[in-house]
Amino acid sequence: MQDRFVQRGGLWVLVQCALMLAVLGLCVLHESESKNPPLLVAGLFFLTVSAGCGLAGALALGRNLSPFPKPMATAKLVRRGIYSILRHPLYTSVLCLAIGSSLLRQSVPALVVSLVLALFFDAKARREERWLGQRFPEYADYAQRVNRFIPWIY
Repeated sequence: MQDRFVQRGGLWVLVQCALMLAVLGLCVLHESESKNPPLLVAGLFFLTVSAGCGLAGALALGRNLSPFPKPMATAKLVRRGIYSILRHPLYTSVLCLAIGSSLLRQSVPALVVSLVLALFFDAKARREERWLGQRFPEYADYAQRVNRFIPWIY
């Protein structure tokens, strides 16, 4: 059972959970007492983007939804909905949640860990894309047309 967990990318999931918990914990432990209104607005913007990307991504994936980066044997390549403009909307959602929470609480340590989370998601997405490319021959063409995390940018 442990081998199957690791083979499906379970260690990536564990590190992701640890980083997310670190961001949330630092938001609580290191909240700024003075509030900068533009940062509050930016935080709300990121939280709104997070909710939109997360909901749209989960709905588009349907039964393909899994916390593991390696696609299930029964998985289908989803290229509709938000997946027509982002390859990894759920990673974008979690990252925007982390950044938005950090900005809303104005926690510098949480924002730093959010940046580490961004680097982590980039590495995790690259690994996942290798698995997707092995499973779906058409993935390479899709990846050339659709950006990874930010529409029309990256």
